[in-house]
Amino acid sequence: MHGTHMPLRTWFWAAYLVATHHPGISAKQLQRQLALSRYETAWLILQKLRRAMVAPERELLKGEVEIDEFFLGGHEDNLKGGRQHGKKALIGAAIEVRGAGSGRLRLQALANSQATTLRTFTQATTAPGAIVHTDGLFSYRGLDKLGYEHRPRNVASVAPGEQLLPRAHRAISNLKAWMHGTHRGVSDAHLPVYLDEYVFRHNRRSTPMAAFQTLLGLGATHQPTTYRQITRRAA
Repeated sequence: MHGTHMPLRTWFWAAYLVATHHPGISAKQLQRQLALSRYETAWLILQKLRRAMVAPERELLKGEVEIDEFFLGGHEDNLKGGRQHGKKALIGAAIEVRGAGSGRLRLQALANSQATTLRTFTQATTAPGAIVHTDGLFSYRGLDKLGYEHRPRNVASVAPGEQLLPRAHRAISNLKAWMHGTHRGVSDAHLPVYLDEYVFRHNRRSTPMAAFQTLLGLGATHQPTTYRQITRRAA
């Protein structure tokens, strides 16, 4: 908000709409809701708010955690094998097990699915000592040596009609529906902040008003991000 010509009332309304509108809100929708003359202004407001959605001191996931990786993007022809992704982005997902439900979520764009990358993602999201559930991908081997209780599963061990990693798969499915339904498409350059927004919304899905208050509080703790910084990252 610092250094902008936009009134604080407009910023507060934008934060309220972003935090409480269940399916999320696109820049075009925000432009209409706030009666803004330029689409670019609504886009910049959303970009700045997304960059304020990560708490600097947030804790690592604890207890039992499901970890998986998946490809995000539209359909592409002529791809062979489950690991070919073309222009799709590879994303890591880690989510806490809370009984039959889900706890906190973490998402991160990954360079590849090699062991070093997946181990680094696990360490960045999950506290040592946690029980970690993964599929049988070879790259996950060695997590026990990093202080985790690793419990890999493969398709053969799953009963008919049961999912391998049900909470992770549910979060992934909801993310894809949200991306397609609200935003249609996101460039690789801006994908990380959209992932941050989805994590923010998922982790506060039961308390939208608290999410609004949290977003205002986080916005006050982050250094301001300029238009030049945002567009330079996308270049």
